[in-house]
Amino acid sequence: MRWTPDCVPDQSGRLVVVTGANSGIGYVTARELARRGAHVVLACRNHERGRAAVERLRNEVPGAHAELRMLDLADLESVRGFAEGWSHDRLDLLVNNAGVAMVPFSRTADGFESQFGTNHLGTFALTGLLMPHLLAAADPRVVTVSSEGQRFARFDMANLNAEHRYRALFTYLQSKRANLYFAMELQRRADAAGLRLRSMAVAPGLTRSNVLTGGANSTRGLVYGTLTRLLLRTAFRPTAEGAKTSLYAATVPDLPGGSYVVPDGPFQLRGEPVLRSRERAIQDSATAHRLWTLSEELTTVRYSAAPPSQS
Repeated sequence: MRWTPDCVPDQSGRLVVVTGANSGIGYVTARELARRGAHVVLACRNHERGRAAVERLRNEVPGAHAELRMLDLADLESVRGFAEGWSHDRLDLLVNNAGVAMVPFSRTADGFESQFGTNHLGTFALTGLLMPHLLAAADPRVVTVSSEGQRFARFDMANLNAEHRYRALFTYLQSKRANLYFAMELQRRADAAGLRLRSMAVAPGLTRSNVLTGGANSTRGLVYGTLTRLLLRTAFRPTAEGAKTSLYAATVPDLPGGSYVVPDGPFQLRGEPVLRSRERAIQDSATAHRLWTLSEELTTVRYSAAPPSQS
């Protein structure tokens, strides 16, 4: 049976944050959750694009409960400001969707390599700082968007921050592996602490979005832009298809914590959402533990409510 956003159950009363929600998978995720009644916070880096996304969402979903809040995962001061400014009594769902992909070498506001700093460290810090609000919810859930490409990453703990060498593709895949390690380790620690939190990871498959053409990639020249847009049109599937795994992980009622939701087709590139458990990163708790410890040191964010898991 084909799973579509129409399968999403009623979300009325749920408070949701979707990072990077001004476009692509993040926007579709926010829109469909709002369509089902959730109060959705679009956490965006650019105010103008974020405001346009909220207006578009309200036009597409009349009566939607949606608001814009500013967040830049490449700046830990912005991450802290977002968390400190949270004015609701709880947070039911956090969708860690925002990220950058295969960008030219640069560093974040805090001096980290941009892909590792944004995709992993920013996500790690945001989730930790929002944890008190998540734990105030009756059934809190965190969904972190990884990538099918993480399977091909060579995870080098000595070169996570481009200390020795930078290759855009491999650094991106490594950051997406870090997302999967993070999601699984968060669940282990929640279980060890007896918390009701559920942490999921997803891979969207090959999906059309502006992550390869926007932001830092927008300055890479005419040839790059033309070829990339052609590839997106011909080989990648529509954005709504890529958002399915995020929506599935965010809303299926009986989905267990620690789930990794991927498309069921060849190489996880397209298809319907299914659970996948035979991933090296899911079982590698030792590396996940080391990454968690390093992430705490680099961000100075501590998850005090969740004790270390047993590696």
